[in-house]
Amino acid sequence: MAWYLYRLGRWSFRRRRIVISFWIGLLLLMGVAASTLSGKTSDTFTLPGIESVDAFELIKDRTPGAAPDGATARIVFQAPEGEKLTSADNKKAVTESLAAIDSKNVVAASDPFTSGTVSKDGRTAYSTVSYAKQSIELSDADKEALEKSPEIAKDAGLEVAIGGDALQEIPEQGLTELLGVGIAVIVLLITFGSLLLAGMPLVTAIIGVGIGVAGITTATGFIDLGSSTPTLALMLGLAVGIDYALFITSRYRHEIHVGRSQEEAAGRAVGTAGSAVVFAGLTVVIALAGLSVVNINFLTQMGLAAAATVAVSVLIALTLLPALLGAARKRTGWGKVPFIKAPDPEDETTGKTVGRRWADLITKHRVKTFVGGLVVAGVVAIPVASMQLALPDDGTAAEGSGPRVAYDKIAENFGAGTNGPLLVVVDTKGAEDPAKAVDLATQKVQGIKNDVAAVVPPTPDPADKKAVAAYDAQLKDAQYATITVIPKSGPSDAETQTLVDDMREAVRTVEADTGATVYVTGQTAVGVDISEELAKAFPKYLLVVVGLAFVLLMIVFRSILVPVKAVLGFLLSVGVSLGATVAVFQWGWFADLIGVDKSGPVLFLLPLLLTGILFGLAMDYEVFLVSRMREEFVHGRSAKESVVQGFQYGARVVTAAAAIMIGVFGSFALGDEIIIKSIGFGLAVGVLADAFLVRMTIVPAFMALMGDRMWWLPRWLDKVMPNLDIEGESLARHTGDSVGTRDAKEPART
Repeated sequence: MAWYLYRLGRWSFRRRRIVISFWIGLLLLMGVAASTLSGKTSDTFTLPGIESVDAFELIKDRTPGAAPDGATARIVFQAPEGEKLTSADNKKAVTESLAAIDSKNVVAASDPFTSGTVSKDGRTAYSTVSYAKQSIELSDADKEALEKSPEIAKDAGLEVAIGGDALQEIPEQGLTELLGVGIAVIVLLITFGSLLLAGMPLVTAIIGVGIGVAGITTATGFIDLGSSTPTLALMLGLAVGIDYALFITSRYRHEIHVGRSQEEAAGRAVGTAGSAVVFAGLTVVIALAGLSVVNINFLTQMGLAAAATVAVSVLIALTLLPALLGAARKRTGWGKVPFIKAPDPEDETTGKTVGRRWADLITKHRVKTFVGGLVVAGVVAIPVASMQLALPDDGTAAEGSGPRVAYDKIAENFGAGTNGPLLVVVDTKGAEDPAKAVDLATQKVQGIKNDVAAVVPPTPDPADKKAVAAYDAQLKDAQYATITVIPKSGPSDAETQTLVDDMREAVRTVEADTGATVYVTGQTAVGVDISEELAKAFPKYLLVVVGLAFVLLMIVFRSILVPVKAVLGFLLSVGVSLGATVAVFQWGWFADLIGVDKSGPVLFLLPLLLTGILFGLAMDYEVFLVSRMREEFVHGRSAKESVVQGFQYGARVVTAAAAIMIGVFGSFALGDEIIIKSIGFGLAVGVLADAFLVRMTIVPAFMALMGDRMWWLPRWLDKVMPNLDIEGESLARHTGDSVGTRDAKEPART
């Protein structure tokens, strides 16, 4: 492979105008497509086949036109101190505001004065607005009517806040994300000491991300995508795009330093460092695309979109980067930054580097280092044992935002559980006595004492003849009834999740006793069900992704212990990442530092998503560092010398790459959107742990302990596996370079 990549690098260097024109043309084309064909995105999480979703489908099938899973809005009105909403003027202002919401897809807007949603002190009230469609399908007219409706009440002196998902906002990239780019610029300048060389990885990464995100944006015009999907692709594409170009540029500078021509240096950089980039990128793509085995739609979308962006980043690093180096020619030293020394880490005349000193220290005290590293990782990972998962709600929205204000006012005046009522659906189709079945289900739910604030049975007031007739008709024709349960705790609280399980356990015997089937649903129940499905799917995902990566790494490094060590090291990194995330987002430790003003359960999809992404990124550093150690070992050095020498050559560039990734991910953690904030934080901590604790401390200590055994591979397996030549042996043969061979110290291959 190294030989073919070498030829690709030289071809791109010579045909630079064609290559540069192609990528810029593709960027412009995708930009036009994104601006003309894009559609809407959504953060609606659903999963067919689970109990809560099946209940929604039953209601829609039996009652055409109903939308139990449609968008909702909660409009909260609050009178000034000393006033009440029940006064004539304020009541009129609320009523007129609710009347102004009327639009095509509005099913109902409850009247707080007749539905009992006015607080005891009379100052606060809320109305629930139900829509016939989900938020992604609402028209601009629907949203405009909702946004303008509070103006009448505000003019009357009332405070109004709107929550719910009807006005769901698409996350936008702000100034905090630019912080990551700024950190990348500083690190690249320190690494290369030249404005031009430092700028090339940044330019190629931006072009790759631009193409990837524009492609995803275009796809929204044809398929439903989550609003976080483009942001995740941007986060990952920017990080890996800069890193991949950084590795190749660093190798190019080394080849120039040893006296090769620009074209030859570009070819060798792509042939050697490019091989590591291909396999590192392939591992990331496997990990992300592997999310599709979970068979959960929104995770599949996020994984495939990010994987495609990473694949584009790899192709750009292998082609566009050497083309830009060809366009720069001898001007790569342009813009040299004063006072910044950027020595070649492979230049033996500069004396021992920091990386060499660190490697010497680790290998000298390998037992203490190995054990100490494991202890540190274990301690930081302790909070994982108490991790709680939940769907994000308005309670985690940015402080001061409309959804957050509405959520807090409802919780303060009506109880936190009012923000997430649960719904019990009684399917009476198979019941001999439907009314008896509904009464029994109601009694079962009312018998639950823990965390239930109120139970609203379907049976109407006997004096309301119209309501009684509607109820009887529903039991007769639609053959179902609904019971509303208001929890005491909030939608994302662990107590509410426990209540869902308790309710399902309580109504379990109703079917046997009456023939009716009972479902527990509501958005909170949907979140509980999805979390459980993710937990079930996680082992399958881990087996597929880790298994594929293990085989790939075994082929690349021709060793059994190297992939085993890589996978176990990754598990340490995930433990540290999730442990820190739980400590900050759930326990509230140091939460103010990244703008988390309210602690709560961890985002329900974070463990699986974080595991997939971090696995791919962890293998990046494994490939980049260990490939240099393998290269030194294959070329004749002893096992210990290959660890030290390979670490010395790779430490500087891996440190720079990790710093860039931490900066990029950390900048996203400073944003306002809770989903992106938690993902960015988890990835930043994960990369920090994986690069510096695992790959640059625990791994070299372990490899020094194992010695030659690290590279052992059964002879029969060595014969049947393809030789992917990541060390560049084929390149050396074609170019006539002398390459060392293993001496008598080479471990026997049995």
